[in-house]
Amino acid sequence: MNELIAVIAGDGIGPEVVEQTTRILDVVHPGFTYEHHGLGAEHWLATGEVLNDETLEQLKLADAILLGAVGAAPGSTAIPSGLLERGLLLKLRFAFDHAVNLRPSKLYPGIPTPLSDSVVAGKDIDFVVVREGTEGLYCGNGGSVRTNTPQEIATEVSINTAHGVERVVRYAFELARTRRKLLTLVHKHNVLVNAGGLWRRIVAEIGEQYDDIETNYLHIDAATIKLVTQPDQFDVIVTDNLFGDILTDEAAAVTGGIGLAASANLNVDGTFPSMFEPVHGSAPDIAGQGKADPRAAILSGAMMLDHLGYGPDADKVRKAVEEDIASSLGATRSTKEIGDAILGGLV
Repeated sequence: MNELIAVIAGDGIGPEVVEQTTRILDVVHPGFTYEHHGLGAEHWLATGEVLNDETLEQLKLADAILLGAVGAAPGSTAIPSGLLERGLLLKLRFAFDHAVNLRPSKLYPGIPTPLSDSVVAGKDIDFVVVREGTEGLYCGNGGSVRTNTPQEIATEVSINTAHGVERVVRYAFELARTRRKLLTLVHKHNVLVNAGGLWRRIVAEIGEQYDDIETNYLHIDAATIKLVTQPDQFDVIVTDNLFGDILTDEAAAVTGGIGLAASANLNVDGTFPSMFEPVHGSAPDIAGQGKADPRAAILSGAMMLDHLGYGPDADKVRKAVEEDIASSLGATRSTKEIGDAILGGLV
């Protein structure tokens, strides 16, 4: 099948890492058609538009979206804070109902980590965070009154629906079945009694249908501690939008940094295209210098292959990346040299 892949290379190092990703995809799975969309900081500066309705309609026609990175240069005041995040990334997530934000975290042998030797020695650290993607505090339900006065009141309301929680929890249980059959709910139900109670009840109800899956619960504060003291104890973590955002960045740090962190924003029922992107930003300070590590983007491409039903091809990409990591520890290489090495591992 000749799938259409919408490519948003974006800003900074985005085009560089996307270029290496499409090179790998073209070798492991020839036949993708790429449609490029010039969105991001540079597009906004040139046009005053972040994502217009016409482009959104074009993106709907794609089978998947591959995104590099978007963002302005550090210290830039030309682009208002949150403009690209809300106007592009979150707009796509909400418009295309990306219910699941999926972020795997794996500590590869030899990769530096801030964790102590006693924590990582002999441990298999390989887990995934299933983060709810369309609700919670990111809905934009809130406001401000008496703004810029000593009596200012600002609110952000966390939205949690049974429908939204149920579908992400069910996805997490299904994923756990393909892994080590361990699911951990992370929330704060002792304080956030309404939202937390909803999450805990639905996990318990759905868990009755998955008696082969071990389930447990951690408050968010306890989870952040365990993530740096016993990360090997996690398999599948399911949590809400805000807690997931925090935990996934911590997870990336303990497994060697965001340079190897891939992610997927999934439309679970297939009505809209899902989006795949590295976790890292646009890194404008090294843009155009060939210094960017493309492996997070390449691993995101592997997640896209999985989603489109090409699991064996995805496994080939992951295997080639793992072999490259093992054979290149401590080496300084250009973006293209990394891409060449991974391509060599596919032959």
